[in-house]
Amino acid sequence: MGGDVNAVEDVVRADAALLEEDLTRFLGLLTVRPPGAAGSGSAYDAALDRALRLPVADAVGSKVGQEALRPRPGAPGGGAPLRPSMVYWAYRNYRGFGDAPGGPVPEGGFAAVRRAAVAVRVLLKAAVVLDDVQDDSAVRYGEPALHLTHGVPLAVNTGSWLIAAALAHAADPAVVETLLAAVANGFTGQAVDLATRTDRTRAELAGAPYAERIAFWESMAALKTGTLFRMPLDAALAALRVVPDERAALEEAMRQLGLASQLFNDVTDFVPQLGGADTHEDFDALSNRVLLELLGDAPPGAHRDPSGERLRAYVLGHPELDRTLLALAAEAVERKSAAKEAVHGVCRSEASAAYFDITIERKGHLIDRLHGTLRQRSGT
Repeated sequence: MGGDVNAVEDVVRADAALLEEDLTRFLGLLTVRPPGAAGSGSAYDAALDRALRLPVADAVGSKVGQEALRPRPGAPGGGAPLRPSMVYWAYRNYRGFGDAPGGPVPEGGFAAVRRAAVAVRVLLKAAVVLDDVQDDSAVRYGEPALHLTHGVPLAVNTGSWLIAAALAHAADPAVVETLLAAVANGFTGQAVDLATRTDRTRAELAGAPYAERIAFWESMAALKTGTLFRMPLDAALAALRVVPDERAALEEAMRQLGLASQLFNDVTDFVPQLGGADTHEDFDALSNRVLLELLGDAPPGAHRDPSGERLRAYVLGHPELDRTLLALAAEAVERKSAAKEAVHGVCRSEASAAYFDITIERKGHLIDRLHGTLRQRSGT
């Protein structure tokens, strides 16, 4: 197969299509009634449909607005948009590509990898559901957030149920251990993010030296966003029993990708043509890197009372705003490039490197596009 991009993409599509099939089976388990439960068509069954099956299906099934491989007639899974998985990249890297797409796959942990891929996708969906409730976000991927369509109580219950179901589905103790660690890290990062919305933490950050503010952001982003990139890889490496040295290198690469992604998210809050409708939303949080970069020379009033409206006026009128946005976009590109180079260093083949690039560039090309847009706007 070598590094033939079209051939590798067919493998990516076949793996992604298999994941979609497994997710469908996962959702199908919801229709299995526990022993002693009322039968189909009963009031109990109808309540379970409304309160669990439907919100879970909505949470897991939505793909609107997500970067995916577009449908390609004649290709594996060509009839629908497909989302590649880093879990399957790890499997292909360490177990090979086998025969043609759709044919036999190499042996060695494939069943555990399939379960891990489903568990990771479900946990990512749970994180979205709970994060939207905590942020009071109205829209996700161009659709109303789950807590708006089903209510906050059912959304919280759905996110919690998804976490429990994902961990049970993973089954392999080593995989479950890594997923539990990822869940804990994600909640820890989210706790720090939520703290930045309080008066006390905002005041502490406003008065902190520059290096401390940036270290605060990086620690929080590595836990909150970096975990989302590390979790698929950690789960797969645990299932495949990959040696610790390579695991450490790959985990650091995923950390850098997570920081690049968070930089992208922070900068696009200030770039309407790429950030969508939800721009200038997080001024009360002080978790946005742009705000932390520009806080050093804020007027005394902003340090004493770093409220959303005061920071909004200060940052949007700051003479260094455009330069800061460009510098942070460039940092995102550098972090992404360094992560790709590190991953390529442990790829077993050109095909594996191509598989990784196809998988990661769904977000990576947006990071490059953001930097290019800001360079063009600045005339550099």
